[in-house]
Amino acid sequence: RYISKFRPFVKHEAEKNKSGKWKTMGPAKVAVPSPNDFLQKHSKEPKLAPKKKEQDDKKLPALSVPRRTYRPLIHVKKNFINANAVAVIKGVPKKPRPFCVDTRQGDKYLLEPSGLVPKYIKKNNYGVIPKYVTRRNEEIKKKEEEYEASILEQLKKKAMKPLSDEERTNILQALKKNWEEINRAFLSLPVLTDTRYKKMHKEELELKLAQLEHDIEAIEKHKGVYIANE
Repeated sequence: RYISKFRPFVKHEAEKNKSGKWKTMGPAKVAVPSPNDFLQKHSKEPKLAPKKKEQDDKKLPALSVPRRTYRPLIHVKKNFINANAVAVIKGVPKKPRPFCVDTRQGDKYLLEPSGLVPKYIKKNNYGVIPKYVTRRNEEIKKKEEEYEASILEQLKKKAMKPLSDEERTNILQALKKNWEEINRAFLSLPVLTDTRYKKMHKEELELKLAQLEHDIEAIEKHKGVYIANE
């Protein structure tokens, strides 16, 4: 059988570290309690200090709430029988509640909460236009007025403006001066127009002269001239 070479070392360490007797079980001799000191009833409950004489002599304050044993004296002199008879004689008889019958067997239900009675016409706000509708109508009316104002302003900007006499004469003089210059250029053209460029240049000058003559004639013919504001 195998025997470790460290066996004597382990045995020596075990004996060295071995503790004394009764280390985990308490001391060997314990004082035995006396038989006269047995546990009695209520012996472990906390005991209150005795009351002082000053507290005993004080009187209890008067209670503002009546005691449970208090019974007030009730003196009733009313004759309930006669009072009930008078109330019945003078009372107004109850009106029958309207019912609605909807079947052959006579099944009926109250007419008022059924929804068949037009109670809504008795409301204070019946027939009154709601506030949100009036507010919406005012907003729509305001937007329409703003739109009309913007259109009028645009029309005023685009409206025709009359020319003064001084401006009319200045425009006439300028048109006549342009006509003279273009006419001079037209008269200085060569007699023979054998190229395409010469033909196009001659047609362009003729168109300008015709347009200037038309404008001069229109301004001279009408004294009141209006121009558009762009």
